[in-house]
Amino acid sequence: MKKILTTSIRTLVAACLLCGATAHAAGSSEQGQLQRTVDAAIRPAMKASNVPGMAVAVTVGGKHYFFNYGVTAKQGGKNVTENTIFEIGSISKTFTATLASYAQARGSLSLSDKASKYLPALAGSSFDTISLLDLGTYSAGGLPLQFPEAVTNPDKMVAYFKSWRPDYAPGTHRRYSNPSIGLFGYLVARSMGQPFDDLMEKTLFPALGLKHTYIRVPQARMADYAYGYKDDKPTRVSPGVLDSEAYGVKTTAADMVRFVEANMNGAGLDDTLQRAIAGTHTGYFKVGEMTQGLGWEMYDYPTQLDSILAGSSSQVVFEANKVARLDPPRSAKADVLVNKTGSTNGFGAYVVYIPAQKIGIVMLANKNFPVAARIKAAYQILMALDGKLAAAGAR
Repeated sequence: MKKILTTSIRTLVAACLLCGATAHAAGSSEQGQLQRTVDAAIRPAMKASNVPGMAVAVTVGGKHYFFNYGVTAKQGGKNVTENTIFEIGSISKTFTATLASYAQARGSLSLSDKASKYLPALAGSSFDTISLLDLGTYSAGGLPLQFPEAVTNPDKMVAYFKSWRPDYAPGTHRRYSNPSIGLFGYLVARSMGQPFDDLMEKTLFPALGLKHTYIRVPQARMADYAYGYKDDKPTRVSPGVLDSEAYGVKTTAADMVRFVEANMNGAGLDDTLQRAIAGTHTGYFKVGEMTQGLGWEMYDYPTQLDSILAGSSSQVVFEANKVARLDPPRSAKADVLVNKTGSTNGFGAYVVYIPAQKIGIVMLANKNFPVAARIKAAYQILMALDGKLAAAGAR
């Protein structure tokens, strides 16, 4: 599909490529219209929600531009850069999904396997009829958004899952759930015979070329780890059951935009990893106009802003929704808009990309500001970069 950019942005991008410049938020003359476009979307969103700092990365045709705002901490913080480490919350689920797809590509598991196969303690429970794919797409039958407060360790986790009974037949309803995809990642790691954290930090992240992405931020990088803010108080994510699998990744804008590129064009990656990434873009069912992939959420391209907002609404996030299954599942394709939101108590993040147009945006903030505001800001930038979205948004 032909790439369509507005004339002003196309001219700016060409100029930046010739000079080899990387865009930053300090206001250099090289940024031109692209800087003004990002500023116009990001600065009002930050002001409205009193966000202390944000790192934004934009990729256009394989070239990366970074726009950095505010500080890493209100007291004694540094200026945000593309190398500042942020918590990305549920965007972590896309990494868990990639690891699962990688495990399938190398023959360690099949997504059609029943969950109890990899955790014998669940034999005889509801998980004898629930597949790994059901867990990875939140369609196991109604697992809740969070564990009950009493579930505080692995033994209590297993006891909870053994006693849990689904409200719906597996594969018929989607209910967004940290326990669901958390168990999914936990079982994937068991199938591969290594701890989940090690598989991420020693296998997946290096294979993707991500040098500043962590489950456990090393002491040597703690100075670059931003503080999040809730009720104007600094905070970072607390340990929890299956936290690594569901919301535990910490990373930078520079690494996340590289991950976006790997998802749009993984030509430089190992063949098995390329197939694994493509597998996460398979569509399994629809809820409204949103197509559920493995970790990622997708929309037919071009799409209107209201459709994306509806797919991330409280009704979709907090309630069980009947699904329209795609039979067979829809293979990965380029003409989609792919996105995922993520939050912890103190951080808010958003990633969106359009493979056919080779454009994508990463937004990392040290405050959990409204999801709708993130989506609107990113969509505003995308419309400036992409004439087709501008046309869709006008309808």
